[in-house]
Amino acid sequence: MAHIGGDNSHQAEENDETNSRHLSKPAHGTNDGLRVCIASHEQKKIILHVDLNNTILVSDAVTCQGTVAALDYFLTTVTWGKMSKGKWEWLSDSPSLLPPRDDAVNYYSQFGATPRFTSGAGRRFRGILEEHLNLLRWPEGEKGDRELSIKAEDGRLYHWILPSFFQLLKDLTQQGTEFAIHFRTFGSDLPRVLSAVSKTLTQGAHPLFPDLPDLKLSVNKTPGKIRCSSKGVLLSRGAERLSTRDGERGLYQFLSSANGLGGFQDDYEWWVTKKFSIQGGKPLWLDPFDKHVQHIFIDDNIRQNEEDTVVHPKVFMEPGGSDTRTACISELYDIALIQTDLLKAISEPDYFTRRVQICRENYEKNVQQGSG
Repeated sequence: MAHIGGDNSHQAEENDETNSRHLSKPAHGTNDGLRVCIASHEQKKIILHVDLNNTILVSDAVTCQGTVAALDYFLTTVTWGKMSKGKWEWLSDSPSLLPPRDDAVNYYSQFGATPRFTSGAGRRFRGILEEHLNLLRWPEGEKGDRELSIKAEDGRLYHWILPSFFQLLKDLTQQGTEFAIHFRTFGSDLPRVLSAVSKTLTQGAHPLFPDLPDLKLSVNKTPGKIRCSSKGVLLSRGAERLSTRDGERGLYQFLSSANGLGGFQDDYEWWVTKKFSIQGGKPLWLDPFDKHVQHIFIDDNIRQNEEDTVVHPKVFMEPGGSDTRTACISELYDIALIQTDLLKAISEPDYFTRRVQICRENYEKNVQQGSG
């Protein structure tokens, strides 16, 4: 029987500590990124579910965080230490998604939101903040764009949407990959993101990606909603309306049949009700028996801790069936789930392309092992 999950030794290179002291300025918009082509007979349609804040945006309208504050906050979630004799002890000088030791906790988990973190307790990471802010700068000499650039607290212009996201669109298209993207966010930025992406893809408005209209990608600018309750999940967008009361298979097929780019606001209040656990997370339906479609979720709050994670993976148990099981995060990490390393997404133009490719390869390995 086909299955997803198993040995996660493939987590590998991307989950190593983020070493930010050896960054070179990326040539965003070039064709120097990863170019891995899969034989056409092996290609699946890829459905990407992409978070916004701290994944492709370095700002947050809900919390009123500008670029500097948002990146400063992110660093509190990827820097690690522990309490020792009533005092905080740092266990690593390099940010990383995963803890360097079993007894390590990130600074945010211990102390909560800490404004101006890198100017106080986290001053040792100030250089990393400044380095990545420089990489985020809007191209010098280019006029700011109301939808694509953002003026931050320090008065400087920055990219609002990470260039590595647009590079992903180019790379997937040039690889000949059939794909669609659903933006999935708890926040209020979705309408603006859909408008900005549409402008970039239709008008060639981005100074680093003027040829994006050549990709011929469409954008559904009507934001949808996904609402959860004890009775099930309701998805709506314009006149479209689907509910798991009619079976979970219907929502999977709807999301799988998408073309181009669109988006949904997920149910933050449900996540709060479920105390930020997997049971309240953004629903993601996965079908290991589907030979034609693979779903992948990209979000900075995906964590290998069922009590503190943002996606609820629901895996179909039989071919064509409607019954699902909740899969643990570690089972799907780097297979169907990508925890965004925001620092690498800023500094490496092909970051998202490589992460998606790793998931595609690991997914095929796991399905083949399960059916063997």
